[in-house]
Amino acid sequence: MTDEHTYPHPADHFAPEPAPSWIDQGPGVTLGQAGRRGPLRYGERVQVTDTKKRLYTFVLDPHGFFQSVRGNFYHRDIVGKEEGTVLITEQGHELLIMRPLLSDYVLSMPRGAQVVYPKDAGQIIQMADIYPGARVLEAGVGSGALTMSLLSAIGEDGYLLSIERREDFAQIAASNVDSWFGRHHRAWQLRTGDFDDVVMKHVEAGSIDRIVLDMLAPWENVDAAAHALAPGGVFISYVATVTQFSRMAEALRASGVFTEPQAWESMVRDWHLDGLAVRPDHRMVAHTGFLITARRLAPGSAPLTRKRPPARGAYDESGYWVSEDVQERTSTDKKVRKVLRDCAAKAPDDSTPILGADDE
Repeated sequence: MTDEHTYPHPADHFAPEPAPSWIDQGPGVTLGQAGRRGPLRYGERVQVTDTKKRLYTFVLDPHGFFQSVRGNFYHRDIVGKEEGTVLITEQGHELLIMRPLLSDYVLSMPRGAQVVYPKDAGQIIQMADIYPGARVLEAGVGSGALTMSLLSAIGEDGYLLSIERREDFAQIAASNVDSWFGRHHRAWQLRTGDFDDVVMKHVEAGSIDRIVLDMLAPWENVDAAAHALAPGGVFISYVATVTQFSRMAEALRASGVFTEPQAWESMVRDWHLDGLAVRPDHRMVAHTGFLITARRLAPGSAPLTRKRPPARGAYDESGYWVSEDVQERTSTDKKVRKVLRDCAAKAPDDSTPILGADDE
């Protein structure tokens, strides 16, 4: 494997401007949650919760005014207060003021594509062993939900290359990620184009520690993923349907360069807690997707022999897949254009550049 010092840090290519003053808390503390300590300040995003558990998220503005059925207040009334303040409105209602967590932001941010839910993002971080300083390759950026979790895990000393096929989705993702961190994250590089093209042109063989794919047909990119991954590196894929699930598993086996894949899904059920009335909630976050993972073998090594190989014709060999085949929910072009306009209006001066497959 090539010496890791030959891989340039993204900061060598992108020199970010100083962080906005509202998140400048001192040396080394400028990005994301780390810069959001102390009293509330203008320019920060806050979350208001009423007694009916309704959530309202907005950015504090010197001329801002909050209105809801449970009460109103001027933004200036909460600037300078500590996070966790309970405000009593003139109407006598109680409102809890907090900074939103990443999981809150992901579920409320503008979307061009369906997001990876927090329950799955958390498992991806843990099961793929995403660590500070890791070199990670992500494909299928969508609206940027998983990207934010990956960047939080690798820190400013890591490296995340995100690949998105659609230019408009890449712009929405860049806006959401920049908005969360307050500026361009120095460990992040975002490119548009075909996965194989970007990897073969811009990723050195064996230079990536972890690969995370959230794509319609990830089995088509197994060879390129194997090219990029270092021996022992982790491959993890997120797919929505059983047919995709099976196809991905067989593609990893057929490649001959990965360990036997492991696969699972998770379901989360909240509980109702009210005195002695303790029971499961009537609604739950059930199936969102399947996760399948494997590790890259050393060059020249073959996977362990399977005792029971699959039967012939175990999966369909039909041609190109499209979103409609798996009933994937997609946004209309009209909605994407509206989200893009909103994203452009709030873009920071130091916004994330979007590079194409052919850009250096």
